[in-house]
Amino acid sequence: MRLKGKTAIITGAGSGFGTGIAAKFVAEGAQVMVADINGDAAEQVARDLGAVAQIADVSNGDSVKAMIKAAQEAFGQIDIVVNNAGITHMPGPLDKISEEDFDRVLAVNAKSVYLMAREVVPLMKAAKSGVILNVASTAGVSPRPNLNWYNASKGWMITATRTMAVELAPFGIRVNAINPVAGETPLLKTFMGEDTPEMRAKFLSTIPMGRFSTPEDMGNAAAFLCSDEASMITGVAMEVDGGRCI
Repeated sequence: MRLKGKTAIITGAGSGFGTGIAAKFVAEGAQVMVADINGDAAEQVARDLGAVAQIADVSNGDSVKAMIKAAQEAFGQIDIVVNNAGITHMPGPLDKISEEDFDRVLAVNAKSVYLMAREVVPLMKAAKSGVILNVASTAGVSPRPNLNWYNASKGWMITATRTMAVELAPFGIRVNAINPVAGETPLLKTFMGEDTPEMRAKFLSTIPMGRFSTPEDMGNAAAFLCSDEASMITGVAMEVDGGRCI
């Protein structure tokens, strides 16, 4: 029970990696808020796990503020925040991606980290402790062609993790990231452009361990980084990628 007595907000927890992280956190003893823009999905996962559900649009300041208030009311304190919610654009030449798609990707993948920090960092500073985990991507380390602005948003997230870590360390707050490789999540089809055996084989050929990542893989990595076992680890962006970035 590595997270016994801890409370956690996990965004984008209604599906995919977020659900895997939420399930692992509950299994490790944490009280969890399952936050998602899809309210029905959040409610279902929360019921399955015995967690708290919250509808949240992480790109909207008022929605993030309401989520933090709800977590305070439910738990009394916020020990861990996992910025997992993310989106991508369909593959295409960087100069052909619409401005609307660009704005949405940066709002959900980058601005959300700022909005969450604005609300939760003062609480963690007051408590002199806290953990923030950003779910970035191998795309921020070893970009794939035709996903340019998604790649850039995840590179931003990795840099944000490091600068947050160095600034917040004196306050007892740790900030880390995990970099998943492509996995069996709702975003997989969008990353590939089309879900065909040939396209899957192409993606898998870039992963030395020969398989996609799973929500369980992310849950295991996240639980370690958010636990007291990792009390001396801050500012890292851990690749959970089967060797793709080697």
